[in-house]
Amino acid sequence: MIDLDLQNASQETGLPDESAFRAWIVAALTQAQYQPEPHMPVEITVRIVDEQESQELNATYRQKDKPTNVLSFPFEGPEDIPLALLGDLVICAPVVKTEAQQQNKTETAHWAHMVAHGTLHLLGYDHIEDEQAEKMETLEVQILDSLGFADPYVIDN
Repeated sequence: MIDLDLQNASQETGLPDESAFRAWIVAALTQAQYQPEPHMPVEITVRIVDEQESQELNATYRQKDKPTNVLSFPFEGPEDIPLALLGDLVICAPVVKTEAQQQNKTETAHWAHMVAHGTLHLLGYDHIEDEQAEKMETLEVQILDSLGFADPYVIDN
C-alpha cells in the first residue's frame, strides 16, 4: 500500500493523474525488491513544480543554478523507529515536457521514467560511479519495460 501525497504546484496542463504516479512508484519499488515494514504504508510525496521552484531547489541543494527534471529528497529517520517514509520527489513539469520532445518520447513515457528514476534515488540508488549508474539504469529499463515503455536510454532523433 502506498500513501501518496501528490502536490501540483505547476501551471502545466495535461499532467499524469494520481493513479499513474502510483503505478509508476509501485513498479519501481517492485523491481527494486523494496521490502517495507510489515503492515505499514509506504509514504512518498511527489511535488510537481515549474521552472522557478525547481531552479531554486536545485541551486540550494545541488549548487546548480538551473531547473532540473527531478530532485529526490530521501527521508532519513531514526533507525530505531520503523517507518516506511521514503521521502519527496520534486519533478519539474516544463523540463519533463521539453526533454520528452527533445528525446522524441511521449510525455507519459518520460514522466514514468522520471518517477522511477527518482524513486530509485529515494531507495539509495545513485549514478555517480559507473558501476552504480549501470545498476540503476538497468533497473530503470526493467521498470519501464514492466510498464510497457521502451528503454529510456535509447533516444531516437
